[in-house]
Amino acid sequence: MTDVLPSLPATRLFLFIGLLLCLMTAETLWPRRNTKQHRQPRWVGNLSLSALGSLCGQAISSLSPVAAALWAEQAGNGLFRLVPLPDLLPFWVSVVLLDGMIWAQHLIFHHLPWLWRLHRVHHSDPEMDATTAVRFHPVEILLSLLLKSGAVILLGIPATAIVTFEILLSSTALMTHANIRLPQRLDRFLRLLVITPDLHRIHHSPERQETDSNFGFCLSLWDRLAGTLRHTPRQPQETMAVGLPDFRSPHDQAPVRLLLQPLKTPRHPPTGHLPGKQD
Repeated sequence: MTDVLPSLPATRLFLFIGLLLCLMTAETLWPRRNTKQHRQPRWVGNLSLSALGSLCGQAISSLSPVAAALWAEQAGNGLFRLVPLPDLLPFWVSVVLLDGMIWAQHLIFHHLPWLWRLHRVHHSDPEMDATTAVRFHPVEILLSLLLKSGAVILLGIPATAIVTFEILLSSTALMTHANIRLPQRLDRFLRLLVITPDLHRIHHSPERQETDSNFGFCLSLWDRLAGTLRHTPRQPQETMAVGLPDFRSPHDQAPVRLLLQPLKTPRHPPTGHLPGKQD
């Protein structure tokens, strides 16, 4: 299992580029919405943040979730190692729990003001497509890596599970942000288990009641349990607004402006409240 760590970045990069190109092609052939802004400024900003976040992740690779899993395995640490379990049970439980942890982290980043300043970089994209999935501030990426590493050590999550989850997370994030049209019957069936692009687009609405819904990246289970699953937006999917009103200018999509955005106080700050049962 010691060979997993060096091979993971190359594997994720190969899958990421392949899936991103497939989704960008699908967005051109079967778009869910007509884009109003030029793609180039957004794509440059979004992909620049992705590249910078990847470099930051590599800089602390010794603290990554995979490294933490390997260390915990060698040290015999973690709750899963306190009691004997069937071989595959820790793997599948770990993948599900990691998805739930990312859901909880996402909710917290929305409701703590200083964390929201970082996370709003993701929500300030004035359009929504597959590249929005990688539009995260590098500081948020580093915080997420450290939180996952802590959970891995606490639970004793197998390295195979974290490798699988990291690939699953990046892949589902690309798909849920994609501007693609799914057949209605397929969308209704999929959302019984997972978050679909139409569900996650509601989360990117500038209306706080809609933003405080559909926090999941993969499974829809957590939003169902918390009462934060919202099936329809107030406005039709084709015409509903996405993004934040203070950052719609093409100039706001420049990489430097995105990096400095957490320091800017918005003119229209969201009113905070805990999520409740949605209509």
